[in-house]
Amino acid sequence: MKNLVLFSALVLFLFACKTNQKTELQVINPLQLPFGDPFLLHSSEDETFYMYGTSEDLNGFKTYASKDLNNWVDMGIVYDNNQDSAWGINCFWAPEVYEREGKFYLWYSANWKHNPTNEGENFRIGVAVADSPTGPFKDMHARPIFDPGYPIIDANLYFDDEADKVYLYYSRCCYKNPVQSEISDWAKTKGWFDEIEESWIYGVEIKPDFSGVVGQPQLLLQPPSKMNDSQSEWESRSVTSREVNRRWNEGSFLFKENNTYYMMYSANFFGGQNYAVGYATSNHPLGPFEKASSNPVLQSKEGTAGLVTGTGHNMVLTMPNKQRLCVYHGRTESTGHQRIVFINELHVSKDGRLTVEGPTLDKMPVPSEKK
Repeated sequence: MKNLVLFSALVLFLFACKTNQKTELQVINPLQLPFGDPFLLHSSEDETFYMYGTSEDLNGFKTYASKDLNNWVDMGIVYDNNQDSAWGINCFWAPEVYEREGKFYLWYSANWKHNPTNEGENFRIGVAVADSPTGPFKDMHARPIFDPGYPIIDANLYFDDEADKVYLYYSRCCYKNPVQSEISDWAKTKGWFDEIEESWIYGVEIKPDFSGVVGQPQLLLQPPSKMNDSQSEWESRSVTSREVNRRWNEGSFLFKENNTYYMMYSANFFGGQNYAVGYATSNHPLGPFEKASSNPVLQSKEGTAGLVTGTGHNMVLTMPNKQRLCVYHGRTESTGHQRIVFINELHVSKDGRLTVEGPTLDKMPVPSEKK
């Protein structure tokens, strides 16, 4: 461990020396980062970008660092479950890292080793802490932050500093959550599926020390029950294409523009071509949220260098000049099943409409100066 720490310090030193000069930010999509569920942190500690994400072959997480969003350095593993306080055993998914008062907090999903009923999906959410964005992150508790009684993934936090509150958003898994709807009735009539399971998005206030929740989780988003709902067509494509007997609202990310809260979310099977992103709005962090009539705002698209599919599980980074970057994963013809990172600009118009300029397979300049 001592040698690993020294090596990480050396890599950071060489990286800082190499990129010490003023850099021009530029994204070239797709980024050559083999991540699903990407999360981009711009650390005020060293003015460096750190990309985290789901790696299929790790019981933990790694990160890549960049000064310009184009050239990335592999910083190695920042968290693994080979520690005394680890509660997760596998399926380490969807990391998000937040910098607060000189500390870095890694939120993630994993299969909980406490599984007395031998559930096939036993996901929960936990948090680890480190003094650096490159770790090593150590679990704050030898347990998930809380147990709602069903599997949950995709942690996202919103810090309401004005009200001195912190909110946690998460996705209830489809597992053992069959839902009666017109879509499920239709699929059964077709002889395709006997039932349709659904994933729902919840929000709950959490304690400032991240030791547990405050109050009861609130259901915020779920797939539509009526076939004539404006969201039904795009949120049901995994079912209507006979891909799988599940519908999702998952991978949420919350940000605020003026007095409106924007919740972005993904629908359809993350492993398929129909994965796409929509959004909903509210005047309170815990809703009620109303889905936008312009959904989806990010979906599969043919590009000059091939087809981009499976676009989803996004987050939004707001730059110092107020430019917003939508960070998400997708697939191309050349990457095959491997998920890879994309970044495109996100805009909120004066009338409150959200749009994403993607997916694209080209260069995108990122102004570095404040306007």
